[in-house]
Amino acid sequence: MNNILSKVVFDVKESTYVKDPQTSELGNRILESSIDLINEIGFDSFTFRKLAQSIKSVEASIYRYFESKHKLLLYLTTWYWSFTEYRLEFTLANVEAPDDRLKRAIHLLTSEIEEGFSGLNIDVIKLSSIVIIESSKAYLTKDVDQENEAGIFLGYKHLVERVGEIVLEINPEFKYPNMLISTVIEGAHNQRFFAEHLPRLTNQVKGEDAICEFYQKMVFKTITK
Repeated sequence: MNNILSKVVFDVKESTYVKDPQTSELGNRILESSIDLINEIGFDSFTFRKLAQSIKSVEASIYRYFESKHKLLLYLTTWYWSFTEYRLEFTLANVEAPDDRLKRAIHLLTSEIEEGFSGLNIDVIKLSSIVIIESSKAYLTKDVDQENEAGIFLGYKHLVERVGEIVLEINPEFKYPNMLISTVIEGAHNQRFFAEHLPRLTNQVKGEDAICEFYQKMVFKTITK
């Protein structure tokens, strides 16, 4: 998969950037350093001034790529969902039974990324951590409707709908496939955060990934007739 990834371009809406950062050396440095910095200090403390210092440049150079740190977060999360949808397609390839495809999809959506992917200029392990902690800040805003109309969240929607379609293959009468899958994704993010920082809000079971196991059981019990 790593060799294939080096040739794949992940869709990111133009409305998230002024200039696509992946088209230049400076732009790629901005992405790499912003991921490092947000992962280290958090999005609330992150500023373009601090980012400029980390890349030994000036703030004006960053504004040539992104008009605000919010747009940068939109870019990073949009890239992540496009990357996740690609991983999903790769994971489900040649798997015919819908039960097996749904199990694989839920595992992908709820498990931690533990593998770095060569051929990418983005640290997906660090980005995954940012998405878990910060991604809701990308859409829990007053501008969400305008950004939605601009298609910024299409990657996330496609991912949810793709797995929702598998749910309907198993139970065509189930009325809430997208609600179920978006709940799984967002809930798993919360549980990962709780497990690391607020462990009494979740459960850890020796010898298993309790979060993956919980959502596997929850989904299949929910959709079983």
